[in-house]
Amino acid sequence: MSPTPQAMRRFLGAAVTVTAMLLSWDAGPARAAAAPAAHQALEAAVHGSWRTPASVQRDKYRHPVQTLEFFGIRPDMRVVEVLPGGGWYTAILAPFLRDHGELIEAEAPLAGTTGFAHESAVRFREKLASNPAVYGKVRLEPFVLPDYMYLGAPNSADMVVTFRNMHDMMYENVHGMSTDMVLQQFLRSAYQVLKPGGVLGIEAHRANPDMPLAQCFKLSRVPQPYLIREAEQAGFRLAGTSEVNANPKDPRTASVFYFPPSLSPESGDTAHYATLGEADETELRFVKPST
Repeated sequence: MSPTPQAMRRFLGAAVTVTAMLLSWDAGPARAAAAPAAHQALEAAVHGSWRTPASVQRDKYRHPVQTLEFFGIRPDMRVVEVLPGGGWYTAILAPFLRDHGELIEAEAPLAGTTGFAHESAVRFREKLASNPAVYGKVRLEPFVLPDYMYLGAPNSADMVVTFRNMHDMMYENVHGMSTDMVLQQFLRSAYQVLKPGGVLGIEAHRANPDMPLAQCFKLSRVPQPYLIREAEQAGFRLAGTSEVNANPKDPRTASVFYFPPSLSPESGDTAHYATLGEADETELRFVKPST
């Protein structure tokens, strides 16, 4: 669905305000003054008419404004989103970064992929093509787990983000690579592409800390201490954690696909899981040290 003229005028009005603020972004006082304008532009993107009703319904669980502001996103950044899936966050990031920054989507290519990966890549490209006014400046780069995880030239990105994908990095015995080896390959690729001081923002389905990794893999979850340890081993510094998308109703012992929006019938009680909300998530903000 294309944005209405009224919606685009509201969004562009916010963008004009951001433009004025960005002219002196590097100055400390100017940066503080720009924060409300950036917030306004982010709110405008979240409330854009191009977002589907099904996507908007998930805002109450996923808190996109708070999540992205926790990561420290700004409209002048060069951002790499890894494995965008259906593009839930792409519909927010693309218009927010369109005029002053750049959004790069690390997604599976059409050529050389099969099955779910290929189908997902087709659907994502159809989404981008459906609305050039919103997605026309998005750039695609190939990303294939676990074979090709290159994210771009060294020191070229301000931020790398990935949402609910860390369990996909937890392969077992793929091409002779252990779980730690695949995850480290991704983390080091993110470290390489980021500029000094750049941010790696991770949203992950959380497992109980003492859960064996093999069980976490089956449930599509990741223990938070394990993820922090692996990121620090790759060179990152933990700059903060957020509980904005935590769900205390989730015991973290069931597959995340039992919860909304999937509500897999394999749970045996979809009505029960529908009352719990989305699976428990953690937000982690890592920084590549400046020196």
